[in-house]
Amino acid sequence: MKVPTMAEMLMNNDTPEVLFWVGCAGSFDQRAQNITKAFATILHKTGVKYAILGKEESCTGDPARRAGNEFLFQMMAYNNIQVLNNYQIKKIVTTCPHCFNIIKNEYPALGGHYEVIHHSTFLQQLLDEGKIVLKEGGVFKGKKITYHDSCYLGRANNIYEAPRKVLEALDVELVEMKHCRSKGLCCGAGGAQMFKEEEKGTKRVNIERVEEALETNAKIVASACPFCNTMMTDGVKNKGQEESVEVLDLAELIAASME
Repeated sequence: MKVPTMAEMLMNNDTPEVLFWVGCAGSFDQRAQNITKAFATILHKTGVKYAILGKEESCTGDPARRAGNEFLFQMMAYNNIQVLNNYQIKKIVTTCPHCFNIIKNEYPALGGHYEVIHHSTFLQQLLDEGKIVLKEGGVFKGKKITYHDSCYLGRANNIYEAPRKVLEALDVELVEMKHCRSKGLCCGAGGAQMFKEEEKGTKRVNIERVEEALETNAKIVASACPFCNTMMTDGVKNKGQEESVEVLDLAELIAASME
């Protein structure tokens, strides 16, 4: 499957419907690369004309801003905005809530004005339009699944229904954790916490969150964020449940269920 870049499309005088912003995790993290491949497969199968920036894409600067390095953030942001504006990008879809939030809500103040869609919403749209055709019988039909709300997707952008509607399309048994939706518990990765150890004497947040997930007796923990995926996976391993509980992104679940 050939994934086109914006530069290649420009050379062919072609214009994509959407730019797929891959993000750092989706580009370099081995686990998150599977999410990237799954979403690209969905775009390919549904006939969505898309492109990526490839080597022209760099970090959004979100970790730098959350860690307090405003100067570094603005340098990264201005560089990205220049690239996006040079290509006259209008519509961006991304599998990362962190990239989604900062490009949608914080880039406009620096001159970056785009329609930004998170892949959970985009998947729901493709399902509603009948572009995603699922296998008969359903790969995950009847399976007990719990969904973990990403902070940057949920509380920061009020996106709660789209991910759940995507899961419902798979005909699964969706069970909610004790803390969900606006009261959802952080996975522990936000605010640059992913890159540091917890404070002395405190319990790791991802362990606490996974304990809630395990209480539901779900066999699959669904997520819509590569960082949440990492933290939840680590938590499942910490509890010794990696053989019985999977952590999967919405894109992976849909890609595995498509004709």
